[in-house]
Amino acid sequence: MNDKTDPRESILSAAAKRILHYGYNKTTMTEIAADCGMSAGNIYRFFPSKIDIAEAMTRRFSLESQQAYAAIVRDAARKPAQKLADLYELRLQRTFRLFESYPKLMELAEIMAHERPDYLAEEYAQERLYLQKILEEGQTSGDFAFENDVAITADLVQCATMKFRFPHLWTTEQLDALEVELDRLLGMVLAGLAGRGERPMQPRTSSGQSESI
Repeated sequence: MNDKTDPRESILSAAAKRILHYGYNKTTMTEIAADCGMSAGNIYRFFPSKIDIAEAMTRRFSLESQQAYAAIVRDAARKPAQKLADLYELRLQRTFRLFESYPKLMELAEIMAHERPDYLAEEYAQERLYLQKILEEGQTSGDFAFENDVAITADLVQCATMKFRFPHLWTTEQLDALEVELDRLLGMVLAGLAGRGERPMQPRTSSGQSESI
C-alpha cells in the first residue's frame, strides 16, 4: 500500500472488489486486509467489523445517485411533475443496471436491511426530503393541488413506488417492462397530486413511445 493512500479508501476498494465478486458472506476481514497490504489486526483500527465496511461501501455506492437526485430537484428548467418522474425513472434505471451488473449486491442489500435498518431508514428519509421539496414547489406553482400534509404525501408517494427502489427483490421483470409500469404508476400519482382526473403525463411503451390508455 502506498504511504500516501488513505487506509480507509484502500480497505473499501479491496472490500468492494471481493464482495462484488464473491459475495459478502464468502469474504473475510483477513482476505480484505491481505488484499490491501495490511495485517488482519490492523484493519480493525479503521473498521470495527465487516458490516461497518459494508455500510461504508453502500454509502459510497449511493453518493453518486444522491447527487444526481439533488441535481434534478434543483433544476429550475423542469416542472415539478417532470422532476418527480425523472427522479424515479433515474433511480429505477441506476438500481436495475447496478444489480444486473453485480448480482452479489443483492446479498449485500439483504444483509444491510437486516443488520443496519437505521441506515436504510436514513436513506428513505433523505428521499422523502427530495419529494417534499418537489411537492412544495408544485403547490407554490399551482401544478399540484393535493389536500394532505406535504410530509404525509411524500411518504405515500414513496410507499407507492417502493417496488422500483430494489426491483430485483420484488420481481423478475426486465427493465423495459418496469419502465412502462413505473410510467403508468407515476401518471396516476401525478394526476392525483394535480387534483384533476386527467393524466398529466402519457406512459411510454416498451419501445419508448407514448401511448394512450
